[in-house]
Amino acid sequence: MQYNLALAEKNFENTWNFATANTKEYTHCYHNYPAMMIPQIANRLIKDYGDGAKILFDPYCGTGTSLVEARLSGINSIGTDLNPLAQLLSRAKTSIYNLEEIKRTTSKLFIKLNEKPNLKTTVPKLKNIDYWFSPETQKQIATLKEIIENTCPKEMLDFFLVPFSETIRESSYTRKSEFKLYRIEQEKIKSHNVNPFNLYLNKLNRNLKGYISFHRLANKQVYSQIYGFNTCHGIPDTIFKNHVDLIVTSPPYGDSSTTVAYGQFSRLSNQWLGANNAHQIDQLLMGGKRKISHIDIEIKSAKNELSKIKSIDFKRYQEVNNFLMDYWQSIKNISPLVRKGGHVCYVVGNRTVKNVKIPLDKITVEFFVQHGYKHVGSFDRRIPNKRMPYKNSPTNITGQLSETMTKEHIIVLKKL
Repeated sequence: MQYNLALAEKNFENTWNFATANTKEYTHCYHNYPAMMIPQIANRLIKDYGDGAKILFDPYCGTGTSLVEARLSGINSIGTDLNPLAQLLSRAKTSIYNLEEIKRTTSKLFIKLNEKPNLKTTVPKLKNIDYWFSPETQKQIATLKEIIENTCPKEMLDFFLVPFSETIRESSYTRKSEFKLYRIEQEKIKSHNVNPFNLYLNKLNRNLKGYISFHRLANKQVYSQIYGFNTCHGIPDTIFKNHVDLIVTSPPYGDSSTTVAYGQFSRLSNQWLGANNAHQIDQLLMGGKRKISHIDIEIKSAKNELSKIKSIDFKRYQEVNNFLMDYWQSIKNISPLVRKGGHVCYVVGNRTVKNVKIPLDKITVEFFVQHGYKHVGSFDRRIPNKRMPYKNSPTNITGQLSETMTKEHIIVLKKL
């Protein structure tokens, strides 16, 4: 195997940190989301490794950061994500809308919502809705949704549903500092007073400014296609083998239930937006559940680490191994899509399980080398302003803390 993981960290990390960069330019300002790749990384990878590229693919596209940067760079892009909210965000952030119609519709919504509407809207029967929303907030959100759907042209509805999704979360009883679903304390509920209409209009105004700047610079001649297929299970015929020039992505660092809870973060929005699988997202993502016919391969780059976890906690070992087997299957399915000489760029983090650091950077290299790639290089970057604790309790024993991720690893490979 061809590894090149000994590149001096000090030579690269300062140039990849982007600690003072504006990560909310253009449509990147839309909607918060867990573990988002910053656009500066995607942009640099496209410039450094996408010379002459016509098609970029992101197999775990999230909110579409790399897809937005591809359109700004004049490159066609394809992305997929199992989370319906992520699909919505990616479509809205990459689409080219009629700007004047967007402005007119925005003005109509400002007028209607400033009139303090009191429609007799039926509140949907959503699971645990009374636990997460006050009765008054439920009515206002239902009214807001009805006004949006009755006012906005169907072809640009995604644009107007994005701030609606943010409004749902910020109007709820969830702790806003958490990605997982945690209810605020009872005493805070008593003073919880929000105005969904005002929240929505503030988000909409921010997004409009971002879209105007994006519309001015985006290449209107290229396409952005968003799908919802699972790369662990296979690739649809719409994406041809040896057809992709560049992959720029940031995959999950572990199964969603024990690392970044994408499904929990998105659940309330997905419910209100009508997704059928709102409560199942975390189980559907990589490592979410063990398959009966699951593959099982030896991972040489993490043999010692996996053995340590297995000796400490067999259940946690199974969870980690399930994720890595899905990760291997995903890479196996993705690998044939890239043309000879094309590049794959993965931004990963090495999470800690039971005080054992899992070298996902080395694992990623190992998996791609097995499928016909050469490791070009790996660059480290510090993660500034992380929305996760720098220490956690891996044993659940009071006082025993372990460091979480403070670095990301940018891995570049080339198809032989």
